[in-house]
Amino acid sequence: MHSALKLDIDDFLANYWQRKPLLIKAGFPGFEDPLSPDELAGLALEPHIESRRVWRENQRWNAETGPFESYDHLGETDWTLLVQAVNQWHPAVQDVAEAFRFIPGWRFDDVMVSFSTPGGGVGPHIDQYGVFIIQGDGRRRWRVGLPQSLKQFAAHGALRHCEAFEAEIDEVLEPGDVLYIPPGCPHEGYAETPALNYSIGFRAPDARDLISGFADHMLAHESDSRRFDDAAMAPCSAHGRIDHQAMLQVKALMVELLDDPVRMADWFGEMISEAKHDLDLEPVEPLYSLEELVLRLDHGDHLYRLAGARCFYMEGSEEVFYLDGDRYQLDEPDADAIALLCDQARICGPEVACLKQPEALLEVLLPLVNQGYWYFEEDE
Repeated sequence: MHSALKLDIDDFLANYWQRKPLLIKAGFPGFEDPLSPDELAGLALEPHIESRRVWRENQRWNAETGPFESYDHLGETDWTLLVQAVNQWHPAVQDVAEAFRFIPGWRFDDVMVSFSTPGGGVGPHIDQYGVFIIQGDGRRRWRVGLPQSLKQFAAHGALRHCEAFEAEIDEVLEPGDVLYIPPGCPHEGYAETPALNYSIGFRAPDARDLISGFADHMLAHESDSRRFDDAAMAPCSAHGRIDHQAMLQVKALMVELLDDPVRMADWFGEMISEAKHDLDLEPVEPLYSLEELVLRLDHGDHLYRLAGARCFYMEGSEEVFYLDGDRYQLDEPDADAIALLCDQARICGPEVACLKQPEALLEVLLPLVNQGYWYFEEDE
């Protein structure tokens, strides 16, 4: 594990989160890289892991997606390798993300890791998600602006850049420095030496995504819904006109669907718990029986949740939780059991034994362990 993040969390959330960028010098004192550039390149060999390369050649930007086998032709400068969701494949990278647990888990997206040669970067751009960037080995110069109105354009088919911007932060980051960039802030970073960077990203769904996702949920789960009804209508005087009253009813039909708290909870819980990238799921062989699972927990072995598996519950829920896009329910209500599953990345025997209904938790946990969502460390 890395040293704790040196940050006044209350001050940060009150004054910076979602508002303005912040440079935290030596945010992780004595930071040690959890992986090497060679290990990162190894991940980029895998076809199921999302990776890309960005490079400049004769002042022109280029980008391509992985997998990649060789970098020799790119030379010693001006290129970057970026790999998404490295936390799902490398437990020590997931440990880095644990320092940011003061932000709700459903907002967390993934940890992207990049390696850049001197001059390497992805150009000036604006993201619609917030990110903490931890400087690993090497040095990188960052410029970050406050939100400002800027033209954006495609520098390449896969690269969206923004025009030159006024910088609020213009600094060279050294190992252990942390940079927070809120959504909507223009930024650009270029390595001064070979450099590793860790980007802890946070998602924020927009209204269009929400409506689209809710519609998909309705189509998948609801066989029928109320139809428009204008019984007792007066004769119309303007054949081509849509009356205000008709529009009010159209809106009311739609709002009625949104006003069901159970439907809303199930839709959002399933949607937000779905993994964006393939999980490293490995079903157990042979499968555990309930007795074997209990014995291992009693023996002192800890269960760990698979990195990247998203597991959430609604405030006040005592039975239902959501994991990887699916809804699960305990046979008996137990708020402590739900919190144990979703709030913690580790489960140990005494915590289960202290529950009101340990069996209810174990019965829902057993198939999830057998599928690989939780694992005993020795099984790795």
